[in-house]
Amino acid sequence: MARSTFVYVTFIRSSPDRLWSALISPEFTTQYWFGVRAESEWKAGSPWRLVFPDGRIADSGEVVEIDAPKRLVLKWRNEFKPELKSEGYSRCSFELQPVGGAVKLTVTHVMERADSRFIEAVSEGWPSILSNLKSLLETGEIALKT
Repeated sequence: MARSTFVYVTFIRSSPDRLWSALISPEFTTQYWFGVRAESEWKAGSPWRLVFPDGRIADSGEVVEIDAPKRLVLKWRNEFKPELKSEGYSRCSFELQPVGGAVKLTVTHVMERADSRFIEAVSEGWPSILSNLKSLLETGEIALKT
């Protein structure tokens, strides 16, 4: 089966627990994700969503797998761009691995279709979001603003 994949790896000077909290906490996500907040009960099978500051749903899906603070897998669909929503659900995994005084964070986003416009979009979005996450955890400030 054809697929489109985006992988991003970064090392963040933090603890796995602090990085994990930053990935799932609305208080953290709004700081580095350009005002967007993550909402979920963070249990396998529970729904999750990303919400814009004005209340619109940006993305949504389901928590497929959760093993805090090591691994999170989400079923993921864009909700605000019809051309991306029509592609259906993707799968995004976050892998956290302690390495010395840092955490190796690997984000893998996969769509089971060739030439996915959604994967093209996230390949532009993830680097700025994850750069902000890294900066926030390491310095207390984000690097990029909207």
